[in-house]
Amino acid sequence: MVWEIFLAVVFVLLALDLGGFNKKAHVISHKEAAKWTAFWVSLALAFGGILYWLFAHGHIDNPLNYSAQTAFSKYLQGYLVELSLSVDNIFVIAVIFKAFSIPQKYQHRVLFWGIIGAIVFRAIMIFFGLWLIEKMEWITYLFGAFLIYTAFNMLRSHGETQFDPKNSKILKAVRKLMPVTKGLHGQKLIIRRMGKWLATPLFVALIVIEFTDVLFALDSIPAILAITEDPFIVFSSNIMAILGLRSMYFFLANVIDKFAYLKYSLTAILVFVGIKMLLHGYLKKNEMDLPEWLSLSVIVSSLAAGILYSLYKNKTSKN
Repeated sequence: MVWEIFLAVVFVLLALDLGGFNKKAHVISHKEAAKWTAFWVSLALAFGGILYWLFAHGHIDNPLNYSAQTAFSKYLQGYLVELSLSVDNIFVIAVIFKAFSIPQKYQHRVLFWGIIGAIVFRAIMIFFGLWLIEKMEWITYLFGAFLIYTAFNMLRSHGETQFDPKNSKILKAVRKLMPVTKGLHGQKLIIRRMGKWLATPLFVALIVIEFTDVLFALDSIPAILAITEDPFIVFSSNIMAILGLRSMYFFLANVIDKFAYLKYSLTAILVFVGIKMLLHGYLKKNEMDLPEWLSLSVIVSSLAAGILYSLYKNKTSKN
């Protein structure tokens, strides 16, 4: 019942977002994006309180016998990890919109439908990942090693993306399936002309964003599975982070370069959760677990350090 209520609330919020608050295409200002970002973050934290209550009163399946405090801590860790890993995703989304010349007033519509697709794909990947861990415990070592590899690969990069949307295989595949119009047709993703269905650049941008989200999920899903294997906590923390991605994109897209040192925070977090996943079998065999305060402290302090140091370097560079 909890699953059904959660999904119903999520889709009601999305329906209100598209059909009410953002029914008319418009340019989302930095101030409006900040308000929506604050709303989604507040909603995510409020849901954490509801999750605490559900576990405290036994109103939810609890296969891992979590206390209410542990459940809340796991949820908060998962939410922060997913939200922080979305930073790279924001940069790639900006590149995609620029490549296809998507005006800012139409970007929200594309991201909205991107969120719908992300929810479906993330759900599939989460439950597939949980199934793999249940059936093949050794897969946790592979996940852990992959996260550490991703972390050091991120550290070696210089913040420049090699992704070129216009030369991607995704675009070529779309063009084989359906002709693409040269110009936009308002907010329409697909149009019908002379009896044929044509894709607009908005639709192409949406498809490319969906595929890149799947690629980013290859990092984020193992990361959150290193924190908890509770299906509802994994899914809900992931979805709450995704819901805030649109507003965070409009809030950070133009200032993302000011947080250059945040990649070191993400590297530290990925290494930590990777090591945690490598130790998963040993800790489980010996009925041990890392203290919740330690995991949460590492994630929060890593993010805080990256943000504060980036702001400090920006300030000193101006002087």
